[in-house]
Amino acid sequence: MKTLQTKFCNVTFPSPLISVSGIVTSPQANAVLAKEKGIGAITWKSVSLRERKSHPVPVVVPYSSGYINSVGLQNPGLEQAAKDILHIKKQIRVPLIISIVAFQISEFYPLALGVAKTRPDFIEINLSCPNVDDEAGKPFGTDLLMTTLAIQEVKRAAGDIPVIAKLTPNVVDITEFARAAEEAGADAISAINTSGPGLLIDVSKRKPKLGHKIGGISGKAIKPLALRCVYEIAKTVNIPIIGIGGVSTGEDAIEMIMVGATLVGVGSAIFGVGNSIFPKIAQQMQDIMEKHHIRDLKSIKKCID
Repeated sequence: MKTLQTKFCNVTFPSPLISVSGIVTSPQANAVLAKEKGIGAITWKSVSLRERKSHPVPVVVPYSSGYINSVGLQNPGLEQAAKDILHIKKQIRVPLIISIVAFQISEFYPLALGVAKTRPDFIEINLSCPNVDDEAGKPFGTDLLMTTLAIQEVKRAAGDIPVIAKLTPNVVDITEFARAAEEAGADAISAINTSGPGLLIDVSKRKPKLGHKIGGISGKAIKPLALRCVYEIAKTVNIPIIGIGGVSTGEDAIEMIMVGATLVGVGSAIFGVGNSIFPKIAQQMQDIMEKHHIRDLKSIKKCID
């Protein structure tokens, strides 16, 4: 049996497959997911300084090529989230990544400091949610200076906890932002966040299908975009990458690693299959490795010219 064990920022993961932020949201649901065979790490839903309510329902709608969502960064705020994080840490045996989100640069330091006190394995900065522009304005992840400042503030608060910068595909050249993230001190990059925003119409009701009208696009539709972004980022920076976008099979995950990812995020596929998507993908990866005589995942990383 081929091993899927992976090292990322000097932390050992039992598998490169991790959950992505915003899919499994409750602490207890994450504790259950963490016990699933094939999962390498849990990523917590983005935490903000203050509580945020959900956008109007429905907030997730499937369509032929994936999903569109406008959850709106719903979370209980830092104070309650910190309690939940400390509680779940006692229940799980895989690395824990805490995603954070802020709406002003001044919020990043106290937010990251509060999260750092819970001692997660990583802090991920959500720089790029595409469905709150009407509230938060231009995402930090589309402005090079704001990207740099946000990462610097989080690094200042995080201490020895590795910081991951989550980038958006909604820019002209994602490599500029990857380079800026690395220069600002990010220890790793995750790419990509949902694309969009997009819009779907219910013809019979003559109105948008989402309660918030517009939302981020995820699932199979964005896989080629995600692969291209990871490929270009891997050629630009020397820090490791989490590849995210449209992964639902072992082949998808292997492709992500071939273009330069060390870890592979699984998100929308959880909606369709449930937690069992992780052992399914892990087994498919091992089967592919056996079939194509791949000795380990490191041997195929960045093997695409």
